Amino acid sequence: MTDYSEEQRNELEALESIYPDSFTVLSENPTTFTITVTSEAGENDETVQTTLKFTYREKYPDETPLYEIVSQENLDDNDVTDILKLLEQQAEENLGMVMIFTLVSAVQEKLNEIVDQIKTRREEEKKQKEREAEEEEKQRFHGTPVTIENFLNWKAKFDAELLEIKRKKMKEEEQAGKNKLSGKQLFEMDHNLDTSDIQFLEEAGNSVEVDESLFQEMDDLELEDEEDDPDYNPVNL
Repeated sequence: MTDYSEEQRNELEALESIYPDSFTVLSENPTTFTITVTSEAGENDETVQTTLKFTYREKYPDETPLYEIVSQENLDDNDVTDILKLLEQQAEENLGMVMIFTLVSAVQEKLNEIVDQIKTRREEEKKQKEREAEEEEKQRFHGTPVTIENFLNWKAKFDAELLEIKRKKMKEEEQAGKNKLSGKQLFEMDHNLDTSDIQFLEEAGNSVEVDESLFQEMDDLELEDEEDDPDYNPVNL
């Protein structure tokens, strides 16, 4: 007859020795304990971690233990689901043998894989960003390759913009023509235009002063009369 209590007690002692810093007994009846499992350090010393809770059933190891994840760090929901499935698989495969060390080792390996996946995913994201940046740089220097489709799209847009510019210019010229007044329109707007020059001269005449010193008396001018000239002949003119 199998002494389940003895097997369970011996396994507990072995687990406490193997995991001295992460093994904690929560109760003795039923026997319940936790083991914290941490992955190896990944990039930038990042790790993933989970705390597993186990409870012995009365006939363990001929019955699978109860298990659950009570806490985790840096794991998403899919990772937690995968770990629980892994525990179920390993428990069924090792039924009849003490298995806690085997279960914890399987989870430890799974966590290391998750760290590697995180590292690979981040490297891929980094490479993708570098490719996008490189492609953007190429586009900036070389431009978009010309195809019939994008050329026709560009030409349609260019023609529409050019037509709009012409329309605006014609509208501005038309408006400018409307705003330009003819002489008749100016006269109709100000009836005083025809007398403004005369009025200006009249107003200025009142203040005009003549400097008589600028002129000489006619008697002082030595002007020769053409008729007194002995060589004068009207016929020769």
